[in-house]
Amino acid sequence: MNKIITVSIYISIFITSYVFFKTPFEMYVGYVVMAVMFPILFVKYGIPKLPLMIFAPLLVTGIVYIGSGDNDMKSFLKIFIGFFSSVLFYRYVLEIYDFNVDKLFRWYCKGAVIISILGVIQVIAYNFGIKPLWNYHWIFNKWGTAYGGLGIRMNSVFSEPAYFAAVIAPAFFTAVHNIFWRRSDWMKKWESFVIFGAFFLTFSSLGILAIFIGTLLLLLNYGFFRYAIVFIPLFYFGFGYVYENVPEFRERYDGTIDVFYYNKVNSYDVHGSSFVLYNAYVISTENFKRNPLFGTGLGSQEHAFDKYSLTRFADVVQIDFNKSDANSMFLRLLSETGLFGVVFMMVFVVRNYIPRLKSANDTNWIISNGILLIIIIYLARQGHYFLNGFPFFLWMYYYIRKKNTQMRREQAEEKPIIPLQKTKLIEGA
Repeated sequence: MNKIITVSIYISIFITSYVFFKTPFEMYVGYVVMAVMFPILFVKYGIPKLPLMIFAPLLVTGIVYIGSGDNDMKSFLKIFIGFFSSVLFYRYVLEIYDFNVDKLFRWYCKGAVIISILGVIQVIAYNFGIKPLWNYHWIFNKWGTAYGGLGIRMNSVFSEPAYFAAVIAPAFFTAVHNIFWRRSDWMKKWESFVIFGAFFLTFSSLGILAIFIGTLLLLLNYGFFRYAIVFIPLFYFGFGYVYENVPEFRERYDGTIDVFYYNKVNSYDVHGSSFVLYNAYVISTENFKRNPLFGTGLGSQEHAFDKYSLTRFADVVQIDFNKSDANSMFLRLLSETGLFGVVFMMVFVVRNYIPRLKSANDTNWIISNGILLIIIIYLARQGHYFLNGFPFFLWMYYYIRKKNTQMRREQAEEKPIIPLQKTKLIEGA
């Protein structure tokens, strides 16, 4: 039974490319896992105070903005109930395993290895023309094909390469550390190379962003100036190589510069993903200016889109993707929760971060930095609050800091006290 529970929990994190139905909402496999387990866990553990303290203001402000017409009951309840339930569920998961973040992160890494192996097989099978082994649509009804890279951009069991890059980011950070600094508690060296290679096979701009941020985190923890002389030139030339040889990245990079710097929103040559992000930026900032304290409530981004989207104008590119999630959790928080949500997230991230110099052991800071990487990725380019078990990573980030604090306190108490020795005065000195 324990194995079934554990596998079910990680299925809720990794398998989001299959839905049972799409209306009135998309029913993912993870939601079924939560629906089955939640009542039992709720009765056993009750409702912890921390989630209540966080969501109580969101409930009140959500109701207020429904009354003002900036949101509607259906949109609000869909996001509020889903987000709150997901936060509670993954808090229960931590409690089931006695808040043993090390064990949970180890299992996550094992899952990441399996998913990465499937991804490598996918690319190989595509080039050998074995369709059932590279096209997983016969298994997952929300799975999609992304061409490019080595014929196909690897997305494994995820619906698109960017989702793979986001969810596997903590394991990727761990794999890089294992390769260069020989830390092998969670994965073997060959497993690290599998994850490392699979990450690049996505040819994802989000993956490249994760590589840059992950490298920066490693430099900051091991001494920026000591390793910068090696990694900065490598990154510089690596960026140039990727820009010249990976069309998907070059188009998104150039498109982002075009819309954010040159404001090219009227040209149909601009990359669609870049326009979507810029449009979400305009919508969220405009909504924030008018509702700075608490935003307009969870689920209200779609209403803000209708008010402020650049697509209202006939001469602008007519793309309305990511209408409800802002294509970025930071932008969505800015719009839907205002300063309350943004400041809370920033304080949460900074307060619970464990740098290497303040870590009781190597395990704690690696987990903390790996999870920080997925948090940054989601804030930058993933707007769904609870898809792929994002609250699970937030809880691990929180509890690894609590564990580290306790360990450092115990280490300080165990440190032997060396008595001061009396010094003798030397005559004539």
